[in-house]
Amino acid sequence: MTRNLGATSLRRKNRNADPMRRYDALPVPLRRWLAQACLPWSPASASRLWNRACAKGLNAEDALAALSKAEKRTLARDRHAISDRIISKT
Repeated sequence: MTRNLGATSLRRKNRNADPMRRYDALPVPLRRWLAQACLPWSPASASRLWNRACAKGLNAEDALAALSKAEKRTLARDRHAISDRIISKT
């Protein structure tokens, strides 16, 4: 069952924790970024990247830029997998 993930080659994961409770505990700038994100980020992975950026001394804006960069890398990886499937079918 794909739910709202659409057609993607990225691996899906099951979660044991309550994702809404974890989402509500995130910092406001991170929640706003997640609301506009292209991918269905889990609160745990977004929080992990946010905390890693903050530990490096980045401010909120730079931490969000790091998250956007990570999202672009993931989307690029997915695009390559999709294009590979299309080429192999022809």
